Amino acid sequence: MKLDNIIATRPRKTVYRDGDAAIKLFEKGYSKADVLNEALNQSRVEETGLDIPRVREVLTIDGCWAIVSDYIEGETLEELMQKHPEDTDKYLELFIDLQIKVHSKHAPLLNNLTEKMQRKISETGLDATTRYDLHTRLEGMPRHKKVCHGDFNPSNVIIAPDGRPFIIDWAHATQGNASADVARTFLLFSLEGRNELAEKYLSGYCLKTDTARQYVQKWIPIVAASQSVKGKSQERDLLMRWIDVVDYE
Repeated sequence: MKLDNIIATRPRKTVYRDGDAAIKLFEKGYSKADVLNEALNQSRVEETGLDIPRVREVLTIDGCWAIVSDYIEGETLEELMQKHPEDTDKYLELFIDLQIKVHSKHAPLLNNLTEKMQRKISETGLDATTRYDLHTRLEGMPRHKKVCHGDFNPSNVIIAPDGRPFIIDWAHATQGNASADVARTFLLFSLEGRNELAEKYLSGYCLKTDTARQYVQKWIPIVAASQSVKGKSQERDLLMRWIDVVDYE
């Protein structure tokens, strides 16, 4: 197995290409449970029929865990948006349509989104009053069983040469309320300073799915709290502002 062609780097992991395989190599000391959970998530989502890379094997290489999947040839939606800004609206519509397709699927063995969010809120280090408000807000939200990607952004969509879109990186996949997934994507755009795109995305999704904008916005403090656990200092100030918002109406 060759590790000389790097195709992507992420915190604590590097992705290599070896022929028709993509090898995601985690740094030494990375949680075995998290690696196995990511491979399991991806395998369970495979069974929904969505176009995603197929998991081939999980192994260790020089003491480091690795997940080997199909390599998907093509460009990401993020790359296409950067290369062709005049077509951003077209790409955004495709992006929204793909997310709606994900939410139409069910994978009953995936982890529960609400339970994961409850754990994350408890880990935030926020004061007890804020945690109580967030726990109560989350408990009052409708519980669904839709597949949620958990990190749906244009960098995780690859357009193959024949135009077929593939969705990658299922580490954070859960089953739950689709609007929580939408709120997270909205926050990801916002954290990158792409506020206009974030607003256009949210409006487009709500229009296509006949979802009230206020309903998605009720999820934003909850999702912001969950995101804050990642510990990225450059994001914390903005996330805290979202967490502090009580009502959007």
